[in-house]
Order: sequence, then C-alpha cells, then structure tokens
Amino acid sequence: MADTDPNAFGIQRAELRGTEIAYVHEGVGGYPLLLLHGWPETKRIWWRNIAPLAAAGFEVIVPDLAGFGDSGLDPEGHYDPAAQARRMHALVSEALGHERCSVSAGDFGGVVAQDLSLRFAGSIERMLLFNTIPPLLKDDYEQAGIPSELPRETRQAADYYVRQAREADALAAELDSAEERRRYVAGMYGHRFWATPGAFSPDDVAFMTEPFGDAERFRASIAIYEYGLGPRVPSEPPRFFERNPTPTLILYGPDDHVIPRSFPQRMEVAFPERVGPFVVEGAGHFLQWERAQLHNQALRYFCVDHLGRWQAS
Repeated sequence: MADTDPNAFGIQRAELRGTEIAYVHEGVGGYPLLLLHGWPETKRIWWRNIAPLAAAGFEVIVPDLAGFGDSGLDPEGHYDPAAQARRMHALVSEALGHERCSVSAGDFGGVVAQDLSLRFAGSIERMLLFNTIPPLLKDDYEQAGIPSELPRETRQAADYYVRQAREADALAAELDSAEERRRYVAGMYGHRFWATPGAFSPDDVAFMTEPFGDAERFRASIAIYEYGLGPRVPSEPPRFFERNPTPTLILYGPDDHVIPRSFPQRMEVAFPERVGPFVVEGAGHFLQWERAQLHNQALRYFCVDHLGRWQAS
C-alpha cells in the first residue's frame, strides 16, 4: 500500500552545512512547501500528504532532519533547533533555489519552523502548526491567565522526556537491538496514547518505527531532548523566546497525552497573526497522518492566494 511503501517517492540528497540531508521532492515547479517532522517521526509521517499537496499545486519538500531516517549524522553533534533551521534554510534556498516558502510542522518540526521563520525573516510566508511546543513566554502566558504548571496527566506522560533528556546514553544502551529500539518508539504510536486510538495499524507502526532501528540514528534522534533538561549546549541560542509575527494557521488534535491542553491558548498568545486555533476532533499528536485530508485541504485554502499567484506566473 502507498501509505506504507518506503519506495512510494524518490529520495534526493544534498550536502548542507556538513551533513547529508535526504528529502522527498514532488510537484517541482509549484509553490514551495516545506513539511517538517518531529519525534518519533521521520519524513514518512507525511506519506499521506505528499501526493495530494503536489496535485494541489505545491512543490512539496519533505526532509529527514539531520540524525533522522535517511539523513546523515552531524559531524559536530549539533541537532538543536537553530542548527536544524539553518540546514532547512540551506535546503530551500541554496539547494532548491527558493527565496520563500510556506511550512507545515508539528512536534519538534514545529520548533524548527518557528526558529526558521524568525531567524530568516521573510523567508517563511505562511505556517501551519499543530501539536508542537509553543514559544517559551512564561510572563505573557501568566498575564493571559494560563497556568504555568503543567496538568498532572501531562507530567505523568512526560517520563520519556526526562529519560531522553537526562539519561540518553543509558537509555540507548538499554535498547541494545533494533527490535528493542523499534518497540520503544512504537509505544508513542500505541499505548502511550499520543495518537487517536486505532489511528495506526500494526503495519503503519512498523513503517514509522523502522528507521529508528538504527542505533546511531536512534541516539541522534533523542539528542534533541538533551537541549531542554540535559547536558547538550545548542550551537546557538534558539529563536524561541518571542512572539512570532508569521501568519500562522493553528490546529490542535486533542487526543494527545503529551501536548498540554493549554496548547491552543498558548498559541493564541504567541502568534498574533494567526488563524485559529481550531480543535480537530479525531486527531492527536500525528494530525497530518490521522486527519490527512483535513490537513491537506486546510493548507491548500490557507495558501490559496500564493498558489494562485505562483500558477499565474
């Protein structure tokens, strides 16, 4: 089936800032659209989105972030938001020759997208963000009446985060086979209830977890958590402590036990030029897969003016 066929799309490669980045590139000649995955994901999480978005007139660019999937490891071990954002800017602008694009992203990909849009002002025309981490604006959220304390259920679900941030080497050593690593990642698609129950079949989970069987890439993938609570120092400070003026469509899948319920309220404060937030029933953390058609239609209409101008030119 195309949804779980690793060969459904051709894979391109580019050497960017010392790291080989693998990416899918479909709909060449359309309006540029960058799709960014998070954790525990690779570019495969977008398999239900690529063909419909290309058919809608987008030039769809779907990379594996450095350290994930088919992409290479960074020789200096930099997997922080700024380093990933700089690579993505190089992919779009240097490798593919686009001055501007739009972005859709969730989870860590949403953090990279936010940094990208601020670090390279004007390069990102529109963003669609869902189930990601909002900017860290403690005082602004408190002034808006949003509690800073995370709810109990979110704290309980975050045990994986603490281990990956503070005990990454020990965790990687415990998961000493491809099967163990894939079983660990599979929990996020199943019993940990990040997704709407039943959204991922056993075949879907096998497809999503296969890239995490590689020991080096599994370890690199969890390194992103070490910048939060752990020992890693980012290559440069992230652009993550300010409101974001980029026009942004905000969606929220409520069947998500890891993103706090206050996500819509926080995003409303952090993104003054927003549409939404809109709650998407029947979706959780992996909204682009769980409600693929809705995501694709929302993105098409949100960018319809850019699509029209691009097609007219």
